[in-house]
Amino acid sequence: MPTPKPPAFETLSLHAGQHPDPVTRSRAVPIYQTTSYMFDDADHAAGLFNLERAGHIYTRISNPTTAVLEERLAALEEGVGAVCTASGMAAMHLAIATLLGADDHIVASASLYGGSINLLTHTLPRFGVTTSFVKPSDLDGFRAAIGRNTRLIIAETIGNPGLEVLDIPKVADIAHAADDTVVGEIENWQAVFGNKNITVPV
Repeated sequence: MPTPKPPAFETLSLHAGQHPDPVTRSRAVPIYQTTSYMFDDADHAAGLFNLERAGHIYTRISNPTTAVLEERLAALEEGVGAVCTASGMAAMHLAIATLLGADDHIVASASLYGGSINLLTHTLPRFGVTTSFVKPSDLDGFRAAIGRNTRLIIAETIGNPGLEVLDIPKVADIAHAADDTVVGEIENWQAVFGNKNITVPV
């Protein structure tokens, strides 16, 4: 008997992260419109709140519908996990707040969505995080802008609004050559989802 092949991209995009409902046999992912969840007993609740066991506590933290989307995206992008947020700006702020703190520095492409520019220019400095902007094609500019406290490089795969294509491998090489603590955040809102040609670790 031949070894079964792993699911293809098309199959993962439809079915990853979900098991059909054994009661109704529904194939589609249900939309769970709940804010709260039941606990078996106090010990079960304590285990969930202490992050000692998997499960849902409150929809602001996790939801079965969102969990399917997160698992599906991770499978499609060959990642170990994903976190979904209500907007792209929420995702960007979450990533920055997780990785950076006061006195840290960002090097960013000057061709970003306006909301991203506002976040980097006006909001983050109130928390002690500063940003230097560089034209996306200016590789020497990226190199020169990285300082001792730079922790993050932010750019878009295809710049906004000029549609400049970022040389991701070269920018990643610049970051890695500067310091092992510099990481990259690449916004990919205009490119085709599931583009497996973008595999450069940043």
